[in-house]
Amino acid sequence: MDDAGSHIPVTFEHCDHVEGPFYHGTKASLKIGDTLTPGYGSNFEDGRKSNNIYFSATLDAAIWGAELAGGEGPGRIYIVEPAGPFEDDPNLTNKRFPGNPTRSYRTRSPLRIVGEVEDWEGHPPEVLQGMLDHLAQLERQGLATIED
Repeated sequence: MDDAGSHIPVTFEHCDHVEGPFYHGTKASLKIGDTLTPGYGSNFEDGRKSNNIYFSATLDAAIWGAELAGGEGPGRIYIVEPAGPFEDDPNLTNKRFPGNPTRSYRTRSPLRIVGEVEDWEGHPPEVLQGMLDHLAQLERQGLATIED
């Protein structure tokens, strides 16, 4: 995990120093070679179109994405390559976690799927339920907005 004091912000102009591999968690069934692009429904807010595609350089953050994503079917984790510049995900960086320990990013450029992580283990049911409860509480308090 990053130490908040040593975090170098990742911006569209300054992202070349960030190394992958990168992951995207979802419930969408996709193939190697497919691309993820902005403008589709958000995995986390019903009825909202996302201006960005979100991804992470940590498998744990992608697991959360796969577990919390809307939709039917099992969660999936894809290995992705960004086709353009990206920045720290402001929904996590310095909002919930100082620095960017989850190594979570967003881009307005496509992400190309180059592989799939098929052998991953989800969070224990009680941990997942705790996160779902926490997110529901944030929504009730009007704090569940996504900065997109």
